[in-house]
Amino acid sequence: MKLPAVYIVANKRNGTLYTGVTSDLSHRAGQHRDGYVEGFSRKYGCKILVWYEVHATMTDAIVREKQIKAGNRARKLELIESFNPEWIDLYESLF
Repeated sequence: MKLPAVYIVANKRNGTLYTGVTSDLSHRAGQHRDGYVEGFSRKYGCKILVWYEVHATMTDAIVREKQIKAGNRARKLELIESFNPEWIDLYESLF
């Protein structure tokens, strides 16, 4: 899926969340799963793709990422619960 996207990865249900943006969601989600992404997500074990949103342009995706990051944790949990109430790993569904 090579489209601009905003995504959230988690270490477990209701656990630590990481919000990011990418132009290639399947590749980036794979990097998180394999621990290749240095920094916050690797430190806290955020490997489970629990939410994503595809956008028409990278600019739109970046704007949306900033909106989500500016919001509080409760809003992020609402996004995840409305899209993926079971908190399943959505990585496999990308293929």
